[in-house]
Amino acid sequence: MTTTTLAVLTPLLPFLGAAAGLLLGRTAPGFVRPLAVLPALAALVLAVLVAVRQGGGHALDAHAELTPTGSVPVELALHVDGFAALVAVLVALVATCVQIYSTGYLHDDPRYPSYAALVSLFTSAMLLVVYSGDLIVLLVGWEVMGICSYFLVGHYWETPEARAASLKAFLITKLGDVPFLIGLFALAADAGSFRITRVLGTVASGGLDHPTPIALLLLAGVAGKSAQFPLHTWLPDAMAGPTPVSALIHAATMVAAGVYFTARLLPVFEASGAAMVVLAVTAAVTMTGSALAALAQDDIKRVLAYSTIGQLGYMTGALAVGERGAAVFHLLSHGAFKALLFLAAGVVIHAAGTNSLAAMSRTDRLRERVPDAYWTMTVALLALAAVPPFSGFFSKESVLGAAEHVTSGHPGPVPGAAGWIVLVAGLATALLTAAYATRLWLLAFHGRGAGAPGLPAAPGPGGTARAPARQPLAMTVVLWVLAVPSLAFGGLAYRSLPDWFDDRDLTPTLLTSILGTGLALVGALLAYGAWQRTSALAARVPLGAVAAHPRGDAGLVEAEAIAAHEPAYGDIAHAPDPADPGRLLLGPLHRHAAAGFRLDAVYSVLFVRPVQAAAGLVRFLDREVVDTYVHGAAAVPRLLGAAVRRAQTGNVQTYVSALLAGTVVLTVAVLLVATGA
Repeated sequence: MTTTTLAVLTPLLPFLGAAAGLLLGRTAPGFVRPLAVLPALAALVLAVLVAVRQGGGHALDAHAELTPTGSVPVELALHVDGFAALVAVLVALVATCVQIYSTGYLHDDPRYPSYAALVSLFTSAMLLVVYSGDLIVLLVGWEVMGICSYFLVGHYWETPEARAASLKAFLITKLGDVPFLIGLFALAADAGSFRITRVLGTVASGGLDHPTPIALLLLAGVAGKSAQFPLHTWLPDAMAGPTPVSALIHAATMVAAGVYFTARLLPVFEASGAAMVVLAVTAAVTMTGSALAALAQDDIKRVLAYSTIGQLGYMTGALAVGERGAAVFHLLSHGAFKALLFLAAGVVIHAAGTNSLAAMSRTDRLRERVPDAYWTMTVALLALAAVPPFSGFFSKESVLGAAEHVTSGHPGPVPGAAGWIVLVAGLATALLTAAYATRLWLLAFHGRGAGAPGLPAAPGPGGTARAPARQPLAMTVVLWVLAVPSLAFGGLAYRSLPDWFDDRDLTPTLLTSILGTGLALVGALLAYGAWQRTSALAARVPLGAVAAHPRGDAGLVEAEAIAAHEPAYGDIAHAPDPADPGRLLLGPLHRHAAAGFRLDAVYSVLFVRPVQAAAGLVRFLDREVVDTYVHGAAAVPRLLGAAVRRAQTGNVQTYVSALLAGTVVLTVAVLLVATGA
C-alpha cells in the first residue's frame, strides 16, 4: 500500500467510525465502544506508518481536481512533510487515549454513542487539517472542528453552564473565522491557487502583493481557534464539557490547529514585519496574562485551561521569531503532557467528587486513593513547569533559545523587537507557570484532609463522607501511556529528529536554560512558601468568613482578624479561600485574575450591550413605527367603510334630501365656473 493511500485512509477511518457509530448507536449498542476505539487506533497505526515512510525527508505531495472551480482551482491535495507526519501521530495518539478513557469515564452516560461519534468526527477533521495540501480542504476540516466542539462542549446540555459555554465557543471562533475566510481568498487571489505549495512558491518569489492585510486577517482566525488574546475567553468556559473532551481540544485538536496552520504558512507571515510584531505582542500578552489567571483559579480544569492558553502563547511566540521547528516541537511535547494532565484531573475529580482545588485540599488521603493519577500528574506538572529532564524543558527552552537568537542581531525577516518581546514574556511566564503548577499539585494532593485538626473532609452527596472509589482500568492505563512521552519525548526529539524540524538545532542554549530553570525554581519555591503560610492560617479561619468579608481578597490581614474572632461566627466548617497560596502571591490582583481580568465584562460593554441596544431599537421601530403604518393602512378603509355604512339608513326621505342637496351644490359649482370663464 502506497504512502499516499495510507495518508488518505488516516482521516477517513475515524470518519467512517463516526458514521457507523451514529447509525448503530441505538440499534446495536454493543458495537458503539469498538467503533469508537478501533478506528482511532487504526488511524494511529496508519499515522505512524506514514511518519516512518516519510522519515522527515522530502514532502509527499498528491492532488486531484474533481471539477473545475474557475480561475482559482480547488483540489483534493495532500502535503505531508515532517511536521504533518509528527502532528498526525500526536492527534491519533491523543484521540485513541481519549476514546479508551471515555469508555470508563462515560460508562453510564446514555448519550455516549453520539459523544463517541462526535469525538471520531473531531479527530477526522483535525487529521484532514494536518494532511491537507489545499486551503479550501483545510477550511472544511477547520469548520467541522468548530461544529464538533459546539456539540461536545455542550454535551451536558441540561446545565446552563454547558449551554452557555458551547454557544460562546462557537460564536467567538466563528467571529475569528470571518476574517480568516477573507484572508484565505485574498491569499489565493494573489497566489492564483489554493494549493499550499504554490502559495509558498509565490511568497518565495516575492509575488504576494498584500502581505500585511492577508497576514493580519489570517491571524484573526488563528487567534479565535487557538484561543489567543483577545479571542481566548471561550476556552476556560469550555471546561463545562466532559473532561476527555477538554483533553482532546487542549492537547491535539482545535487549539492546535491555529498553531499548525501558522507554522505551515509561516513564510506568508514573515513577508510582513508588522504582522510578526503583532504576533509577538499577542503571544506575550497571552502567555503572561493566562499564567496570572491560572494562578488565581480554584477549578482544577480552569487552571489547566489557562495553562493551555499560556503554552499556546509560547508556540505563537516561537512562530513570531520565525522558528516553526521550536513551535511544532513544543506543540508535540505540550500535547502529550497536557492530555495527561486533563485525563489525570478527570480521575482526581472522579475520586474527590469536585472540581474545586480548595475542596480537594480538605479531602482525606486523596493522593492515596488515586496513586496512578498522583504520580502521572506529577510527571506532567514537572513537564509543564519545564523542569529538566522532562519533555517540557527541552521544547520550552527551544522557544526561548529561538527568541534569544533573534535578539542577538541575527539577520533575517523577523524584527529584533519581536525577539525581545517573546524572550522577556517567556521568562516571566516560566516563573508563573512553575508557581501555578506547584500550587495545583500542593492543593490537590497535599492539602490537610480529615486527619488534620480543624479541616473536615469534603462531604459527598447528601453530606456524608465519601468512600474510596476504585477507578476504572480504562481511565488509569492511558495515564501511564501518556506519561512516557511526557518524560522522554523532549530528550529524544531534539537529538534524534532534527530532519523533522527543518534541520534546525533544537538544543537548549546555556543562557536560556539557566534563566528558565532558575525562574521555574523560584516560582515553585514562592508557591510552596505561600502554601505553607496559608495552610497554617486556614486552620483558624471559619467557613463563610470570606463571603461575609469579601475585602479579604486583598490579602491575609483581614483573614487573620476574622480568625481572631472565631467565636463570633459559631462552630462552623472552615473556609477554603485563605488557604489558597495564589491569593497571597497575587495580592490585590487576585480578584481580577480570578475573573480573567474581566475581559468578558469588557466585551459585554463594547459589543454585547450595543448589539442588544440596537436590537431593542429595531424592535421598537418595528412595533411602534412599522406596525403603526400597517395598522393605519388597515384602519383607514375600516373607518371609511364605517362612515359609508352610517349613511345607509334605509330612509327614502334622507336619500332624496341628500340627492337634492347634491344637485344644488353641483348647480352652484357649474354657475360659478361658467361665470368665471
